[in-house]
Amino acid sequence: SGTLSSTAVPSAASTATSPGSAGGTIPVRVKEEANSRQAASVRHGYCLSQALRFAVEEINNSSTLLPNVTLGYEIYDTCSEPTNFHATLCALARKGRQDVQVLSSFQHYEPQAVAVIGPDSTRLALTTAAVLSLFLVPEVTSTESLSLKRLYPSFLRTIPSDRQQVKAIFSLLQHFGWTWVVLLGSDNTYGRAGLDALQELLSTSNVCVAYRGTIPANSDANNPELHNLVRILTDVKVNVTVVFSNRGSVLPFFEVVVQRNITDMVWVASEDWSLAQIIWQVPGIQTIGSVFGMAVEKPESTMLERFEAWKMSEEGAGAECASSAEAGGESVGNAWLDCTQCCTSCRALATVPDMYDAQGSFNVYSAVYAVAHGLHDLLGCASGTCSKSTVYPWQVRATLWKIHEDSFPQGRVFPFCLEVSCLSQRLKSHSVCSEACQPGEMRLQQSRHKCCFSCVACPAGTFLNRSDPFDCQACGLGEWAPAGSEVCFSRTIEFLSWSEPLSWALLAMAVLLMLLIAGLAVLFALNISTPVVKSAGGKTCFLMLGSLACTCSSLFCYFGEPSRVACLLRVPLCTISFTVFLSCVATRCFQILCIFKLNARCPALYEAWMRRQGPVLFVAASTAAQVVLCVVVEAVSPSVPRREYGARDEWVVLECAQSGAADAAIAYTVLLSAGCFALSYAGTDLPAAYNEAKSLTVSLLLHLACSAAVLCSQGALRGRAETAVRVLSTLGTLAALLAGDSTRTAPPSPRGPALGPGPPRPRALRRHCRRPLTPRPAATDTGGPRCACSGH
Repeated sequence: SGTLSSTAVPSAASTATSPGSAGGTIPVRVKEEANSRQAASVRHGYCLSQALRFAVEEINNSSTLLPNVTLGYEIYDTCSEPTNFHATLCALARKGRQDVQVLSSFQHYEPQAVAVIGPDSTRLALTTAAVLSLFLVPEVTSTESLSLKRLYPSFLRTIPSDRQQVKAIFSLLQHFGWTWVVLLGSDNTYGRAGLDALQELLSTSNVCVAYRGTIPANSDANNPELHNLVRILTDVKVNVTVVFSNRGSVLPFFEVVVQRNITDMVWVASEDWSLAQIIWQVPGIQTIGSVFGMAVEKPESTMLERFEAWKMSEEGAGAECASSAEAGGESVGNAWLDCTQCCTSCRALATVPDMYDAQGSFNVYSAVYAVAHGLHDLLGCASGTCSKSTVYPWQVRATLWKIHEDSFPQGRVFPFCLEVSCLSQRLKSHSVCSEACQPGEMRLQQSRHKCCFSCVACPAGTFLNRSDPFDCQACGLGEWAPAGSEVCFSRTIEFLSWSEPLSWALLAMAVLLMLLIAGLAVLFALNISTPVVKSAGGKTCFLMLGSLACTCSSLFCYFGEPSRVACLLRVPLCTISFTVFLSCVATRCFQILCIFKLNARCPALYEAWMRRQGPVLFVAASTAAQVVLCVVVEAVSPSVPRREYGARDEWVVLECAQSGAADAAIAYTVLLSAGCFALSYAGTDLPAAYNEAKSLTVSLLLHLACSAAVLCSQGALRGRAETAVRVLSTLGTLAALLAGDSTRTAPPSPRGPALGPGPPRPRALRRHCRRPLTPRPAATDTGGPRCACSGH
């Protein structure tokens, strides 16, 4: 056992008291800092003390909150650390004693104050909370640093946590797009904790801190540290500065700001100094720029109206009492004032408090009512009469926590929403290290600050995700994006569909060509026994027309979405059928060349060719070679539908996979066409009546030109355009060959008998055979001219 004495502090730390009633007195103590050197601080403390008196009087006048119980108070002036510690010990002492006994358990303490409200200073509140927590005496104040229940289990707060105003500041910076800021904080727990919490939020956002500094405590406008701090503000060239400080530290700072003529900036003020009138009374403060202040939600207007009316009446009564005392010559030096009597030393410090005083008054008012409601539950006053049992501080603390948990189950503070108030009409809302990039441009970081960057457009095939402005992401396989894009677009499925007008035109030409082939076949069938059809090849003409029809039918595999069957038939059907036609053309050209040019020099060649069925063997052999080639191609590299993503960025081309082996089958037909062209060109000097060599030469030349056009367009055209060119080229080839083949046949005229005794081709052939040959030497000449073609 022992005692803690509070008599070391002189009685100059005066108090104002209000005793309780005989039925029960429960004193509540408030401690407010008052600096006699600054009238504003004195006025603020005066408003807080008046708010406590007003709340106590309202509670005592209520017949439902604490019936038959009088709530008392004791107000201490805590203008320094010693007086603050003295007031704390007085709150713990028994009534009428000047010492604090040290007991074995906190449950047995019966101090004269069961709850403490204040002090308003963070520095002083830390001292008070450290002592009161040992005895579990509830303390209600507004200091954020006391929220750690492990260290200060009896602390309660009447304003929101500083983390809430940190979030409000963060939201403000985000709202205006301020990404290049300076953070300044006071050199105390309030400033350091606030800046730490704010910087933690900013580290996960796009806001960069150009500089973080500390405002020295207990300084004046002549402090070189303040001047150096302000100089740094001008050097970093930042337009927005967040000042998380108490009003005492920020006052000389803004005096230096005004002295150094820093103007047109944006200042974000923390709740402690944003509404302090002492700051806005600094001469020239209106030139510093725009100020955004954090403030607790506006107090209840009806409470303020009642409080103002009550305070005005109290101040009027005090002035009247002071006049009476002066007339009676009474002394005003009494340090212990009975608040139930006239206060001869009282005077009106302010008629209407500013918002800073009003908010503080509301906080005290709320704290007193919170304690009163805790006592209401503790004493069982709901029945209409409060019990007279002894009240211990730890019981009040437990009841206050229970009241709060019932009302606010997610926390243990009385929440008040924060609102942002603009304290200036001028706003310079531009503070960035680098200008924002254009849409689709990624940021290329140039320093340790992510807000300082250059802009580079995203390449094609990539897009800029807003969640990561520093990296361009690749689009999906079925998507595409132009250079400098923020989104990817779905690729267009590209193929030659049946429903397109272009397809209709090509199909119409293919059908028309097949009708012409069918018409020629019918015409030849009707004239199969005529010399003209026989001289044109007879039944071979039907094989040639049939192969052309099959080649034309292969074009239908190019329309619509590619399928396995269409891809399987497309190239083999075309190349094999076309090989049959070209083989027939080659044999026909070779026969004509033999008859007119080779027979005179080598007559046995043509006879052997015809005797051994040369035309049939050649057509069969060349066709078989093409069939084998197509089978090998299909076995080695099957032609299957595929999606081609490399043709164009915005397309997905549906096509049949075609390998180099398939190109070999097409090359075989081109090679065969070149051989036919060489044979037909060699017979262009034949008689005019035998014009099939000339017509075939022109037709084959058109075919080779179309093949060259297709070959050249493979790299330039893709998708439906490439397919359309292939179809059109094949149609052109077939039309040219059909025209050449039909002109060489020269079908008989209906007026056949009028044309003479026979068709012109046999007559031309006989005339060609009757031409004299080149004379032989005299020694071997046996007679007149000999016709090498006498057999014909």
